[in-house]
Amino acid sequence: MSDPNVTALLEQYAEGDATALDRLFPLVYEELQRVAHRQMHAERSGHTLDTTALVHEAFMKLVRHPPHVQWQSRVHFFAVAARAMRQILVNHAKSRSRAKRGGDALLISLDEAVVTPEARPDELIALDAALTRLEAIDSRQSRVVELRHFGGLTIEETAQVLAVSVVTVKRDWATARAWLYREIRESLQ
Repeated sequence: MSDPNVTALLEQYAEGDATALDRLFPLVYEELQRVAHRQMHAERSGHTLDTTALVHEAFMKLVRHPPHVQWQSRVHFFAVAARAMRQILVNHAKSRSRAKRGGDALLISLDEAVVTPEARPDELIALDAALTRLEAIDSRQSRVVELRHFGGLTIEETAQVLAVSVVTVKRDWATARAWLYREIRESLQ
């Protein structure tokens, strides 16, 4: 995930060159599609958003950041993109959520939520709420989950983004998954 052109264009945009975005989009589009596809894989069939729509909405959300935002690297950009996609999907799920939340919800683990092709809005909302609570307790663990689960980053890429060791990421990933499993299970009962 290292492309000096992407980093250079992000720096140019940060310095106020709005035309850098026109050159950036083709360079990041394919990777954004992969991130979006990973996130859409866990959504229910017939979702009103498709991968392309999610990519475009996320990119528009990213470019609305003021140009002075300091993009640190390509990996940082994709981490922020993954968070933007998560927010878009959660907002979409909240708007479509049934009146009676969780009445017939299935109990699932975080791993099951990742691979379940027909995730329901209740499950995504429960995961988002649990991540928000985790962020209040341990923001780094929350970021690890966000980067790994929603962004599809490897352990090594996550360590790079967070400027911590690979061992720390592995430990945070395991701890956060166990905590989230319990939180999600309790919230869907």
